[in-house]
Formats: sequence, structure tokens, C-alpha cells
Amino acid sequence: MPVTKADKITLHPMAVECIMRAKFIASILLLSSMFAPPAWGQATTRSCATTEDAGPACLLARKELPALPTGQLFWHLETFKTRGAAELAASPTSTVVEAFGSVWLFTIERAEWRSKGGRPVTVIGPLPIEPASTYSAEYLRSVFQPGTTAPLHVHSGPEAFFAVDGDTCLETPEGVRIGRGPGNKLLIKGGPPMLLMAIGTVPRRGFALILHDANRPPTTLTQSWRPTGLCERQFSKDLGLKQTGK
Repeated sequence: MPVTKADKITLHPMAVECIMRAKFIASILLLSSMFAPPAWGQATTRSCATTEDAGPACLLARKELPALPTGQLFWHLETFKTRGAAELAASPTSTVVEAFGSVWLFTIERAEWRSKGGRPVTVIGPLPIEPASTYSAEYLRSVFQPGTTAPLHVHSGPEAFFAVDGDTCLETPEGVRIGRGPGNKLLIKGGPPMLLMAIGTVPRRGFALILHDANRPPTTLTQSWRPTGLCERQFSKDLGLKQTGK
């Protein structure tokens, strides 16, 4: 049956605009789902740029470790005057990186290990390592403005944090842990979901180590847990103290 003028529906201009806007939003969501990265493709897949601008964590270096030393292991952080000196002092489980104005030697070794010629900065551990046939060490660099958080995620191995400066808040289902000032460090076993936030009133510059089974992804984004806001409340408290001058 032919459609007559009486059968046609005339839409109000505002209704037409709403329909067009809905179609546009739907197309954007479709494109986003088509090109979204896999869940494990978090910060650890994005290599660090030469500039150290504030933003998400990035992959500073990756070290494949077919075997680890025996006994309890620790993350040793040292600085050297030159990259050449650091490379000469490196062990099979060492990685040389340059960041925050220094040459760093990162080494996974027993507590008593020492390099030759380096300036010891800190030792973090023991690392709660799960048995695996081969391992990978992922070293991240991050610069977070106060209040910045990493996406909710889990790791397939322990993660250790070291802050060159700034304050750290880490919330997991077990509660909250806080590190204050230059050199603060935290350590968490693999598995639990976590929220990392820079608190305090100055930017947080730091490193992280993820030591994991090389056959598993280091990082997986998750929505299976929601933080209770402990870090947010601590950050709000820090801002209040700054405003009152305490």
C-alpha cells in the first residue's frame, strides 16, 4: 500500500537531534570496542619516552630470566656515575636503566649481594616468588601528580615499588599501605587486585618491579573488586593539612 502524506510521521527537530546524537554515540562505542586493547595490555606494554612527563606508568625495561639464584631474593637498586660502569658491574640478573637524572642498576639477588662501584640506594624484599619454569622482570617508571591512580589491576607475580620522591598509597582487599617521602617502598605478592595512588602534595616519581612467570601476562586489568576509598580519604586529608599549613 502506498504511503500517503497523512501516514507520514513528522518528528520535532529536537527529537531528530536526539536520534542523531544517539546514533553518533553508538558508533563511537562500537569503534571503541573494535579497537580496544586486550585486558592485559596495561602500562607494561607501552615503552617509556625519553621525556619524563606526568602520566601513566610505562615500561622502562624487560629482562628475561631463564633461572633465578637460589634462596630468598631481593630487588637491589644502585646508582652509577656512567652507564659503562653499571654494565661492567652487572650480574646475569641485572638490568641497567637511565631515569630521573641517574644511571641505575637493578638486580635480583640474595640479600648479601653487592656490586662493584655502585652506590647502594635500597634493597626491597624478600620477593614472594612462585615457582615457574622461566621468569621475566618488568621494570616500570611513573610520574604521578598527587591524586593520580593506576587502573585497577592484578599481577601474576610480586610487585615492588620504590619512590624517588612523593608519597604512595596502595589499597588491596586486605587494607591500605602508605609510604611517605623520598625512598619509600612497598611490596605486594602476586594475585590480589590493587589500586595505586599518589597522595601527599608533591608529584610522585618512582619505579616498580613485576617479577612474574614469563608464560603469563604480567598485568591484567580487573573489575572484580572495588576499593573502599581509603587512599582517596588519605589524599583528602593530606590536602586539608596543606591548606591549614600543618
